[in-house]
Amino acid sequence: MSRRRVLRALAGIAVAIGLGLSARPAGAQFAADSPPAPDGLRVILCGTSGPLPVRDRSKACVAIQAGDKLYLVDVGPEATENLILWRVPLNQARAVFLTHLHSDHIGEVGEFNLQSWVAGRPAALALIGPAGTEKVAAGFNLAYGPDHGFRKAHHEHDGFKFNLAAGLLRPRVIAMPKPSASGLQTATALQDGALTVTAIRVRHEPVEPAFAYRFDYKGRSVVISGDTRKWPPLAEAAKGADVLIHEAQNAEMTRQFAQMLKTLGNPRMSSVMTDTLSYHTTPVEAADIARAAGVKRLVLTHLTQSGLPMFTPEKFTQGMDAGGPLDWRLGKDGMTIELPAGTTDIRFGQF
Repeated sequence: MSRRRVLRALAGIAVAIGLGLSARPAGAQFAADSPPAPDGLRVILCGTSGPLPVRDRSKACVAIQAGDKLYLVDVGPEATENLILWRVPLNQARAVFLTHLHSDHIGEVGEFNLQSWVAGRPAALALIGPAGTEKVAAGFNLAYGPDHGFRKAHHEHDGFKFNLAAGLLRPRVIAMPKPSASGLQTATALQDGALTVTAIRVRHEPVEPAFAYRFDYKGRSVVISGDTRKWPPLAEAAKGADVLIHEAQNAEMTRQFAQMLKTLGNPRMSSVMTDTLSYHTTPVEAADIARAAGVKRLVLTHLTQSGLPMFTPEKFTQGMDAGGPLDWRLGKDGMTIELPAGTTDIRFGQF
């Protein structure tokens, strides 16, 4: 690797752990008075696989930038590394919202909390989610406690402070009201200035409760489904949103994989894969929800089958267009969605 490429890589890492994000070359990121990013919502898919290992896809994670604040929905394994490599300003993190407590959605909460604190996050990180979130926070706080102490002892000098209280996860459990006649249950998860985050009860039994989240900011909106079987009340809660990011699992591919595992002498994992059919949404079903909600764009994520031999995008999404016109696409790690305030623009990009 050339000296110039090494310097650019180092500059990118330095920016990720302490400075803002822009499209300018890495070396220019150190300018003291860089222009602010356009106001609005910016969505970053930082993890788009299911629990199976998939090359080039990290586990479940969606980052939302609202103005100059950063929020995450789930933090699955490998997602924090993506955010650092893409120079997302971790020190702007304010909250992580958990959709549910499966390991591929919470496995890197502790690492993201540590990295954003070391980068200069000034206050404890809110961890917001279903019952059990308080146990997740307590566990990671305990596990990372010695590490925090070591870093404070080693790096707190020359005016750089490492406030141990700011390095903690601060849990908040969302309480849901009784369902409406249609089955819809929603609650305000966070009100932060112009940003409103609404939790939406979905169905992922036996995992319960499980939530989707809707982010509304200055007239722009995005909904993240989390893991769920097809759940019509989600369409009601997502009405008129700019973008719906919905999980998708192809049922036929799942059955093929389960049979393959059984044939190869692994009935245990074959049974596990077969079980997943009961609590996920197919691509066709996700398209049905998007049409019912009247969203402008649908993005599919949590693509468990994307690393399997039988996977092709065409086969995975077969039948999605049968229900009528819909603007949809498959998500991938590094996909960005810009929703500038005061416009109706929806701009897709890629890190």
